[in-house]
Amino acid sequence: MKPPRAPSTDGPPRSTESAAGPGDRTAGRSMAEAVIVNGRRLQGPSPQARSQAAPDAPISPFERGLHFGDGLFETIACRNRRPRFLRLHLERLALGCQRLRIPPPDPDELRREIRSLAGEAPSAIIKLILTRGVATSRGYAPSGAELPTRITFRYRWPAQDAAAVQDGVAVRTARLRLGENPVLAGLKHLNRLEQVLAKAEFPDTRIAEALLFSRSGNVICGTMTNVFIVRGQAIHTPAVDLCGVAGVMRRVVMQEGARGGLQIRERVLDATDLGEADEVFLTNARIGIWPVRELDGRAIKPGPLTRELQRLLGPLLEEPSDD
Repeated sequence: MKPPRAPSTDGPPRSTESAAGPGDRTAGRSMAEAVIVNGRRLQGPSPQARSQAAPDAPISPFERGLHFGDGLFETIACRNRRPRFLRLHLERLALGCQRLRIPPPDPDELRREIRSLAGEAPSAIIKLILTRGVATSRGYAPSGAELPTRITFRYRWPAQDAAAVQDGVAVRTARLRLGENPVLAGLKHLNRLEQVLAKAEFPDTRIAEALLFSRSGNVICGTMTNVFIVRGQAIHTPAVDLCGVAGVMRRVVMQEGARGGLQIRERVLDATDLGEADEVFLTNARIGIWPVRELDGRAIKPGPLTRELQRLLGPLLEEPSDD
């Protein structure tokens, strides 16, 4: 098979046509149904009520998360009123706090807050933002006197796209390349401009995801997903030691696949590996596993190892244990 071309300044051809699909920018979009700031719940289920409540919201204009993206976030899927893989999300958050030297929140308080929000809706998405807090002086350098700010949102569960799970999705390679920084690699930090710009390259909503290469020419991830490839009976996922996010669902796939007897390796992957893959699939905390049916115009059939992993993960996604 001919490998896909690594991203260049020219980039792949892009369609301007638009139709509803898994990449639809409006599908499932909603205002947050609930917001908690530093343990204080902001009342008002409607956008109008929330707007009226905004002047009392305890968010400072000197917030370092706003000025510098100085913080972390987690996106937690909740089904049957329970958060999925909460322990894994909190472990990654704790690692991020350690790397960025942000005092971590009390884990028991955080669990109670997330479980309480999850219990109010049959299915939901909870987004947790943790920043270093309000700046005490001007400039990049923290003073050490900041107190972290925690904001927790609950969003309505987006409309399901059964075709994406069963038939797969169309994916393109972005022109943008990811910068490499081992200190930030793996973390879900607030600096997401690379993902914003890469996603904006493909206005066609039938393109569900954009794949990103590093500046060294290695495939890393999607804008919102991790990527896996299958060659023969081996499953591979890119190393995220220089850039990219170590996704919670990526970790679950590797754990559950190993328990099911599948060979899954983390290693450096390039355009040739991607082009010679027998199967390709994407993962994140909400979607679980999406097979890739088309990559840069090349048809790929969802294969048996992708299906086996979907089968293994199915019960964990629909009847989650939040631990």
